[in-house]
Amino acid sequence: MYYRRKILLALLEVFDNKLDKISLQKLLMLLTKQQLKPDFHFVPYKYGCFSFQANADLATMTKYNQVRGDSSSWVKTDDEKYLLSLKERDRQAIRYIKHQYGSKNADELIKLTYVKYPYFAINSSIAESRLSEEEYQKVLDTRPISDKTILFTIGYEGVSLEEYLNKIILNDIKVLCDVRKNSVSMKYGFSRSQLQKACEGVGIEYIHIPELGIDSDKRQELNAQTDYDRLFATYRKDILPQTLSIQEQLLKLLKEKERIALTCFEANIDQCHRKHLAEAIAKLPGFKYELRHI
Repeated sequence: MYYRRKILLALLEVFDNKLDKISLQKLLMLLTKQQLKPDFHFVPYKYGCFSFQANADLATMTKYNQVRGDSSSWVKTDDEKYLLSLKERDRQAIRYIKHQYGSKNADELIKLTYVKYPYFAINSSIAESRLSEEEYQKVLDTRPISDKTILFTIGYEGVSLEEYLNKIILNDIKVLCDVRKNSVSMKYGFSRSQLQKACEGVGIEYIHIPELGIDSDKRQELNAQTDYDRLFATYRKDILPQTLSIQEQLLKLLKEKERIALTCFEANIDQCHRKHLAEAIAKLPGFKYELRHI
């Protein structure tokens, strides 16, 4: 079993095996603030901090009869004592969370996390009604806002879905343009339906443009940078000239939305076709903006 799932089960365990779903997310985030290397990351969602990974783990654990979920709560259903199986520092952190916040209900935890970590309330549909005018202003002040038009590119290799989304949010990107030929991923959160749902949940528009991708069979033998260079030379020669109208549509979208990002897998921009696509768009008539790889 993944260690992070033991964290979830141990947290439920110390709260008498049951937590409402909102409280679990809030307590889990407060717990990660006690960890040097957090097991979960969070995004600003419609009710504040939210971990897609934790939610997915809990759903998976229902299949193994470790938890049971209903519309409002998660219940630990097996008899194993997971707290004892954790590292000592994590046991101490969970006991601290129980001692510090164990008496608080969901509404109190919502307000506490909104005040303590206002960034995670920027997309909340209830923040204004739950906070004082001064507290809510701090949330508004935390929201990333930029009026500079920029074409971004971003890869998701080596980061969680939440870390990836936070980078997009913090750069005030309005539209995520998925330029993979095949939008299926073995990595949680990055298949098309998962990524689209996650983006919509944090206020980012998502579009998939497979015509701008590279067939997977052409990416099988990429062992050195020279292999990538040959592949991208072919991409510039064969694919980019055929997709000129789509590139022009992306430039129009950039002018309209001001901050959009092209996304694919690779973290290393020199090993991803999005670099060459972005450079092609930057050469189009009317492009007078910044191109930034993040």
